Amino acid sequence: MTIQGQTPIARLLKVVANVEPREVKAVLVAFAYFFFLMASYFIVRPLRDAMGTVYGVDKLQELFTGTFIVSFIVAPVYAGLASRIKLDKFLPWVYGFIAVTMVAFYALFAADAKNRWVAAAFFVWTSTFNLLTISVFWSLMADIFSTTQAKRLFGFVAAGGTVGTIAAPTFTALFVQMVGTNTLLLISAAGFVISAVLVGVLEKEKVKLAESGVDAQKTTLNHKLGGNPFDGFILLFKSPYLLMIALFLLLMTTISTVIYFQLADTISKAFESREARTQAYAVIDLATNSIAVLIQLFGTGRIIARFGVTVGLLINPIIMVFAFLAVAFSPVLIMLGSVQVLRRFAEYAVAKPSREMLFTVVDQQSKYKAKNVIDTVVYRFGDLTSAWLSAAVLPFGVAGLAVAGAIISAIWFPIAYILGKRYENISNDRAAAATVKATAPAQ
Repeated sequence: MTIQGQTPIARLLKVVANVEPREVKAVLVAFAYFFFLMASYFIVRPLRDAMGTVYGVDKLQELFTGTFIVSFIVAPVYAGLASRIKLDKFLPWVYGFIAVTMVAFYALFAADAKNRWVAAAFFVWTSTFNLLTISVFWSLMADIFSTTQAKRLFGFVAAGGTVGTIAAPTFTALFVQMVGTNTLLLISAAGFVISAVLVGVLEKEKVKLAESGVDAQKTTLNHKLGGNPFDGFILLFKSPYLLMIALFLLLMTTISTVIYFQLADTISKAFESREARTQAYAVIDLATNSIAVLIQLFGTGRIIARFGVTVGLLINPIIMVFAFLAVAFSPVLIMLGSVQVLRRFAEYAVAKPSREMLFTVVDQQSKYKAKNVIDTVVYRFGDLTSAWLSAAVLPFGVAGLAVAGAIISAIWFPIAYILGKRYENISNDRAAAATVKATAPAQ
């Protein structure tokens, strides 16, 4: 089909993200799915962060410990269910279950809004399901789109989530004082229900792409993965490539948590009320995502196509070394807020899509099971260790945390480089093997 024969939306997507005509519906559904998924979380994320301050900034490491424990429990439960329920039935219900929990917390907060233990439970659960839902999303993306498609499309698809993270904190910042924090939970629940419906639509599009003959993943979802609940851990420790991805994520998470502690300490001292703290976190989220979405829509695909996945992985550690040094010399709220915006912008716009591309070259078991362990247990282990480290360093001030962050970022850099090169080698080997198979004479 020529460009003249395409719909206006198809022509626009071709220009913006080089989307092919047969990919248009799948890409648009994926964009909408990620929008509702991220909006559903980000509308309550400022509330989650505010609940952390209600429990106590000096005890945040306890919440991170609880989150790690719950994540460690949820990962094998998720893998066990995926082993016994067909994926096309199981994946939508992941979001349906989370919607039910949001309604349950609405009732709990309505009964006692200042209960520290309810606040702690909410912080732990939202921190757990956040990673689970995003992991499920990107597992499905890596199971639909091929390596070459991912380089073109993942930046645009990620922008759907970023638009959601703009819409949600904008609503929260503007209307939280009017509607109250509890109502945000019901809005979040509705968003997760919509996400579940869109998963079903996208599953049908995967079938069409696989059957169309285009360059797409040829796997199916109408089956159980089989195996046992601990396959994710087994697959992870058997694969040097997956272990390298886990190490990369561990260091990225450590950096994130160091900044989180710096910011939580500063915001808790600057603002008294729960609503004011919620609003401050929402403003930071809004600034971050407004910048990131422009790069995702118009730059991510082009950056990766021009410079490769390795450069995409390297951008964050390079930026963070200099950012932490700046904080060490000027540990004030405006500087910390700027560093958080810069870190998240670089991560969401380039590093995150680049990292998700790493899973397009692994098998389906690894996509859903090992990836889930990496995205939840490994991520939260990084939170846990860096939370206790940050708590130990916090008495030395925000500048002390900044120095620690700069050192960790310097270690992160060579890991990102090695991982990027391994991905490129695997991708090139697969492409060469496919070429040989395609050109081999029929027997």
